Amino acid sequence: MNILFVHQNFPGQFKHICRVLAAQGRHQVVFLTKPNDNHIQGIRKVVYTPSRPVTPNIHHYIGEYENGVLHGQAVVREAIKLRESGFVPDVMIGHNGWGETLFLKDVFPKAPLLSYFEFFYRSNGADVGFDPEFVTSFDDLFRVRAKNSINLLGMDAADWGLSPTEWQKSRYPDYFRPRISVIHEGVDTDALAPRRFGQISLPNGRALAPDAEVITYVSRNLEPYRGFHIFMRALPEILRRRPKAEVLVVGGDEVSYGRRLPPGENYRERLLAEVTIDPERVHFLGRIPYDAFVGVLHASSVHVYLTYPFVLSWSMLEAMSCGCLVIGSATPPVQEVIRDRENGLLVDFFSTSQIADRIDEVLDHPDRMQALRVAARRTIVERYDLRRHCLPRFAELITRLLAGQPPLVRAPALANGPPA
Repeated sequence: MNILFVHQNFPGQFKHICRVLAAQGRHQVVFLTKPNDNHIQGIRKVVYTPSRPVTPNIHHYIGEYENGVLHGQAVVREAIKLRESGFVPDVMIGHNGWGETLFLKDVFPKAPLLSYFEFFYRSNGADVGFDPEFVTSFDDLFRVRAKNSINLLGMDAADWGLSPTEWQKSRYPDYFRPRISVIHEGVDTDALAPRRFGQISLPNGRALAPDAEVITYVSRNLEPYRGFHIFMRALPEILRRRPKAEVLVVGGDEVSYGRRLPPGENYRERLLAEVTIDPERVHFLGRIPYDAFVGVLHASSVHVYLTYPFVLSWSMLEAMSCGCLVIGSATPPVQEVIRDRENGLLVDFFSTSQIADRIDEVLDHPDRMQALRVAARRTIVERYDLRRHCLPRFAELITRLLAGQPPLVRAPALANGPPA
């Protein structure tokens, strides 16, 4: 079978399925992407580059639209070369967010296109206007509506859609949801299993003491969308109450989502200037290799995960798979997975006192909390396991698309009922 993947940051959400297809050795897999150093053996990577940047001084509502069209054009140029070389895909799979899939059906009209629908922006009920600290203007609301232009065009171009969670699917327009299957990318629960951690060297040269209470926080970047400002403001009280606690913070200083600070500033330095904490017990590890990240999870006594109503992070599911006790924000993406006091603990996103109280509760009663850790891992194994659950469903979806049959859309299995 010939399979064409498209994602600007190879391999993106398709890492696991690409590895499986390559390992089978009976498929020709081509991956269209922008330049990067990532590599998967058996996958042919074809690089595309947009012909030019977005027009200077273009209206800020439509800059992302023009950028999407430029990406779509660049992908199509490489797709035409592939067709001329004799490669014709049986199925095409791509991310809908950046315009890459817009014109693929014009080059390969007979190949079904499965598009990954990650998030549909709304002016209310999700991330926009959620945090009162960051005021939303009318201009923001208009910009958000225009921001969906590529999303909407991509919906029309796709034969079928794929979303990782029920809540993310629920953000899309009613008329399109029946054409979206919910299949998460999957968690390798065999690799991410509870185990004793090895030695962790801290940036100050010390190693974690065996009796340390280890509080962990992970985000790709340290930013408000992932509650970094709330976590930092909770730390002074947490450290006061827990004199043995060591805090491991993983994440970079860029901004993945939301409002950027002026050039040269970052949220970590801004929050460090706002709060008073013991630098000998709060350790900023930055971005670290994946194996080191897993080691942090294995060392965790309690793991804090906060998020706006937005895309759910892989790291929360990975922490649960490792048997971490997760204190999560009571926001819809988290509530889809965590049921309070059954497989984790939920807190008000904005309540620093609740976060401190729940950390106290976990660290004061580690034995009593063991059942929640076991239940957390069971949730991931039963609903998000890569090999036993997600990959078979993905294969079934592709098989039905190739056969011209409508894929099965299963009833959601949520922790707390339908998404709000």
